[in-house]
Amino acid sequence: MKGKRPNVLLRVLFAIATIYPAVSPAQRRLMTKLGSVIAGCHDAIRNPVQLQSFDAGMCPGITNGRCGAKPPKAGFVLPLLGTLCHLASCRWQLEKTIMRALCWHGKGDVRVDTVPDPKIQHPRDAIIKITACAICGSDLHLLDGYQPTMESGDILGHENMGEVIELGSEVTNLKIGDRVVVPFTISCGQCWFCQKGLFSCCDRTNPNAEMAAKAMGQSPAGLFGFSHMLGGYSGGQAEYLRVPMADVGPIKIPEGVTDEQALFLSDIFPTGYMAAVNAQIEPGDTVAIWGCGPVGQFAIRSALMLGAGRVIAIDEVPERLAMAEAGGAETIDFSKFDVYDELMKRTGKRGPDSCIDAVGCEASGHGAADAVLDKVKATAFLATDRVHVLRQAIMCCRKAGTVSIPGVYVGMGDKIPLGAAMNKGLTIKTGQTHVQAYTRPLLQRIEAGDIDPSFVVTHPASLEEAPEMYKKFRDKKDGVIKVVLRPGR
Repeated sequence: MKGKRPNVLLRVLFAIATIYPAVSPAQRRLMTKLGSVIAGCHDAIRNPVQLQSFDAGMCPGITNGRCGAKPPKAGFVLPLLGTLCHLASCRWQLEKTIMRALCWHGKGDVRVDTVPDPKIQHPRDAIIKITACAICGSDLHLLDGYQPTMESGDILGHENMGEVIELGSEVTNLKIGDRVVVPFTISCGQCWFCQKGLFSCCDRTNPNAEMAAKAMGQSPAGLFGFSHMLGGYSGGQAEYLRVPMADVGPIKIPEGVTDEQALFLSDIFPTGYMAAVNAQIEPGDTVAIWGCGPVGQFAIRSALMLGAGRVIAIDEVPERLAMAEAGGAETIDFSKFDVYDELMKRTGKRGPDSCIDAVGCEASGHGAADAVLDKVKATAFLATDRVHVLRQAIMCCRKAGTVSIPGVYVGMGDKIPLGAAMNKGLTIKTGQTHVQAYTRPLLQRIEAGDIDPSFVVTHPASLEEAPEMYKKFRDKKDGVIKVVLRPGR
């Protein structure tokens, strides 16, 4: 049984079971002995509950997330009654040991599975009940198989918020019931990099640092839901999430701020803002931004907050271009105009002062000859990243300008014009976001009314709808710009 049916059936049986509160222990033993849980019944309701042993005197309950009851053979009615009784007796344990989560099972294959609940593993851990999470553009790199070292069953999701339900002994800054947003970077707060505010470069949170160092030279911080090379941490597109280093990362959210306003402090708002900071914007500057997805939308608004005189946003999707214009940007549809020629025309042939690549490794495979070639090479496994946007940003940027790269790259780029970058004297700044450095000041901007991040939400959905929403987001269908998932709804 796939999809919603096992979950719905189990919940229905739970609900029915609650109408038997007056059943005495003797009656319960009788019902259990006569019927109990028929072999395979729990498996049909919700795997991983399996049947192993039977004690006629009492319900054996749940051990390590598994039901221990094994019934005698019987017909249909009595086993069903026994099932109801058994579910009533161990309802609490079942609800505490299994959850629903979105899991990666290979390229193009994500599913909502039943998995064990997370548990406290370290005194600095917290467990949160997810109230809202989101699908990020970088999650699509996982869906499309660009990020190496993923394993079947990995739980996705790095934009998360929720309610604290359990705390490790060393977490003193939070309390049970706090409503928190969790940065996607996992940082210790104590190493040399964290002390300098470079939280995404934390030295201590990637247990697979040696694997990352072989690919990158040194390991960055561990990340939620983003491959084993970057820690193998479970993500938060699930009902519950374990948060390591909970005394450093999560930020408490005041009552006056909604989930939709606060959620994006986990990633895309700080990422767009840091992209604008890295662009070294001076008052009145012209900033060109490639990509009007969620990060690009926040980069547009952040650039204007930091004093840009003009922002020119580049995309081809009508609803994304419309949202960019609503945020104060001029726009270029790259499917209709040559981007280089248009930027030269709009800047008096000087070029933008700063260029922001908010696209990354999956640039569109059309619109320019090199973009088509990139897609062909990637399809034939002759290249990893499609770097058309980065090439174009380097060529368009004015002399002595800055290229900022928040877009995610995962491997090797082909034919990047380093000669142009060097001879024009460009500054190039990039990196995963130092989220913890920005959450509090950006929360203050939200509270002050400078920005309402909920503008970017186009598709609220349930967790069970996540696989469908991933594909719509990837394929740019149904006007999807940002999906917010609500587990348990």
